[in-house]
Amino acid sequence: MTDQAVLNKIKADIAATPVLLFMKGSKDQPMCGFSAQICNILNGYGVEYTTVDVLSDWGVREGIKEINNWPTIPQLFVHGKFIGGCDIAMELHRSGELKKLVDTVVKN
Repeated sequence: MTDQAVLNKIKADIAATPVLLFMKGSKDQPMCGFSAQICNILNGYGVEYTTVDVLSDWGVREGIKEINNWPTIPQLFVHGKFIGGCDIAMELHRSGELKKLVDTVVKN
């Protein structure tokens, strides 16, 4: 079980950040293909987004899984709402729904 302070920090970051991606690596240097796919989508939209490298903090890596009861990374949030992992983000991207969600966020 993850420390409550770590869980509170994750929840606060989610609430305060319009588009937040918990991923392996960073948007400049993704460390897995699934994380890179979501970064490519968001970059293509020209939306501002923040990333959290779960590889640099074991507590965050496990905590984000606990908060959402979602076992995999990456995890995408828009306006505090959990969108899903790579498969769901790709599906929403193909349907145009993901772009509609992020269009409400300030562009780069």
